[in-house]
Amino acid sequence: MTSKHHFEKIAFVATATTSARKALKSLTARYGNVPIEEAEVVVALGGDGLMLQTLHRLMGRKLPIYGMNRGSVGFLMNEFRENDLHDRLAKARRSVVHPLAMCAVDTRGHTSKSYAINEVSLLRARFQAAKLRISIDEHVRLESLICDGLIVATPAGSTAYNLSANGPILPLEAPLLALTPISAFRPRRWRGAILPQRARVTIDVLEPAKRPVNAVGDNVEVKDVQRVEIAMDSSQDLVMLHDPGHSLDERILREQFDW
Repeated sequence: MTSKHHFEKIAFVATATTSARKALKSLTARYGNVPIEEAEVVVALGGDGLMLQTLHRLMGRKLPIYGMNRGSVGFLMNEFRENDLHDRLAKARRSVVHPLAMCAVDTRGHTSKSYAINEVSLLRARFQAAKLRISIDEHVRLESLICDGLIVATPAGSTAYNLSANGPILPLEAPLLALTPISAFRPRRWRGAILPQRARVTIDVLEPAKRPVNAVGDNVEVKDVQRVEIAMDSSQDLVMLHDPGHSLDERILREQFDW
C-alpha cells in the first residue's frame, strides 16, 4: 500500500553514532526538523534498534516512521540518501504491524505489562533448563517442555530471533504468530507451532525456584517469572514506510530465498 501523501512536517530522530548525528545535522539543514508533536512523519536515522525504540515511543499515535539505515543490519530500514526525501516519502509503501501485549507475573506476585513488536521470549536464567507448560486460549497443549527457552513472534519479528532459533518465517500480512522453542530437550521432536493471530498464549513456569526463567519483550525484561500471558493487540497500528521494491513484505520474501 503506497502512502500517496506529501509530507511537509518531518521530525528526525537519530542514534548517538557519528554517522547518524552527521546525517541528522545535514538533513535538518535541508528539510527542517519539527517537534514530534507537530510532525506528519518521523524519519529515524540508525538501525533496527532505533526503529523499534521509535515504534514503542509513538505507540498509539499512528504516526508513520520512515527509517534510513545508519546502523549495521537495517532490516527494517531504507537505504540512506539525502536527496529527494519528500519524493521518497510520497512514494513509500506503508506496512502496518501490531504489537504483542505481554503480561508477566513474577515469583513474588508482581505483575508487569509491556508491548513487544518483534517477539516475547522466555529464557532460562541459570544452568538448569527451563520447564514450561504451554496453554493456548486456556487449553493446555503441552504439559511440559524442557528447553532453553521459548519465543512467541509476530510476522514482523519472525525473521529476527525467531528465525535464528529455526522458527518459521511468516508473511507480514498473515494473521499468524510463531511459537518456537529454543533448544528443546523434551519432547525432543517438538519444533513449535503456528498459531492464529487471535490466540492467547499462556506459559506457566514449572519448578521456578529450581529452574528460574526470565521473560523479555523487545527491550523489557522481567526476571523470575512464574506465568506469562501473550496476545496480539490488533487495536494498536504501528506504521512503517519503505521504498517501492524494498517493502517489508519484499524483505520477508527475500529472506526465504537468499542464502
